[in-house]
Amino acid sequence: MGLGLASLPTPCLLLDEARMLHNIERLRTRLPASVQLRPHLKTAKSPPIAHLLMTSPSGPATVSTLREAEYFAACGVRDILYAVGLTQAKLDRVQALRAAGVDLSVVADNLEIARAIAASSRSSGRIIPALIEVDCDNHRAGVDPQDGAALIEIGRALNTGAELRGVMVHAGSSYGSRSIADIEAIAELERGAAVSSAQTLRSAGLPCPVVSVGSTPTALFGKDFNGVTEVRAGVYVFFDLVMAGLQVCSISDIALSVLSTIIDVQPSKGRAIIDAGWMAMSRDRGTSSQSVDQGYGVVCTAQGNPYLDLLMTEANQEHGVISLRPGSKQRLPELRVGEQVRILPNHACATSAQHDNYHVVNGTPPRVLAVWPRIRGW
Repeated sequence: MGLGLASLPTPCLLLDEARMLHNIERLRTRLPASVQLRPHLKTAKSPPIAHLLMTSPSGPATVSTLREAEYFAACGVRDILYAVGLTQAKLDRVQALRAAGVDLSVVADNLEIARAIAASSRSSGRIIPALIEVDCDNHRAGVDPQDGAALIEIGRALNTGAELRGVMVHAGSSYGSRSIADIEAIAELERGAAVSSAQTLRSAGLPCPVVSVGSTPTALFGKDFNGVTEVRAGVYVFFDLVMAGLQVCSISDIALSVLSTIIDVQPSKGRAIIDAGWMAMSRDRGTSSQSVDQGYGVVCTAQGNPYLDLLMTEANQEHGVISLRPGSKQRLPELRVGEQVRILPNHACATSAQHDNYHVVNGTPPRVLAVWPRIRGW
């Protein structure tokens, strides 16, 4: 397309192509050959990006909603893990995808849903593969890896009608780590929980071909993948300020930003107003618990260069306030009404979810190469 940023309506979502491709290659080249990458498409939710992430046009892939599974299946993806606990009411949609030739697997972490998955498999004659979700760090959902009896009971329930495909673990606590050493330790905790749970099932005579782990921090900094068959990660494709705060990436690696226009400058108040509020950025304040609080996002020039200590400090629905970081000794830059700025997000998934398209940019000055769609919904 080759258009400059001045031609774009604001607010809109920008995607730096060169940074994105660098981020994708970084994870792809660090995993051992014995471990399959099953990228999580919940961050991008866009077919062109999915095809850059996956090892083939048909997958493998991870999703977090059935809407994603249905959408990417329509785009030709055939190997999909739906990695969120499902309700019985969603089993008909799972079966419809299976009937259409999609190898869609699901997860279970309790006996009730395991029995429902098996019952649906028996009644339809179409076997649903399922992984048992294991909780390695008391972060969210999953079976306690120390509770061998529960693992075996759920495994046996799945194996009487459905297909017990393996175990999956997500080290969500890695997002609260304070150092790379912390992430490395959590990665080993994640691996250990997955591998030991798989061994529990196998010792009971149950199959466990898949041992799935994953989060962006542990995928990038795990030292040992022995016993693991696949890794899932998603936000690494864009990165964000939370990941930068964890030292997982640098601010210069963040590929996603929101282009906005200054609609008022108020020097006496030490601030300017932009046309991007929380409807454009989301209300995610993920850096507020980190050592450096980045407000609602770091403010950059239209070229993508961060201003020193300039943040989006307040967010109304369609108005954003940009001002200096509290305690800063800097002076407010000379900003002008009509000037464009870019805001780096705290959480790439949450910010991109506010938009229908990515404006893919590259070069200096940035030019728009393409507009890529993204989906929403459940």
